[in-house]
Amino acid sequence: MIEVLVYSKPDCCLCDEVKAQLSKLRETHRFELRELNILEDPEIYEKYKEEIPVVFINGRKAFKYHVNEVEFLRRLRMILTPGDGLQNGT
Repeated sequence: MIEVLVYSKPDCCLCDEVKAQLSKLRETHRFELRELNILEDPEIYEKYKEEIPVVFINGRKAFKYHVNEVEFLRRLRMILTPGDGLQNGT
């Protein structure tokens, strides 16, 4: 399954928007959504404090600040191509 990881922090309106957008997309597309609060890890905080929210897809940085829905879905489709051995989210 595709893993989508969001680096965020509490009281961040952009983070809340991105998480809501990804939660909605998850209703119709198969991927695991995880959140990581950057305040819980000093190293991660230093790395991403100026870029949150930051979205990774299968370990690769994909977006910061906002998620382009069309591009997000294109990236999911690229991962799910038969050449990768993954079909229809399985």
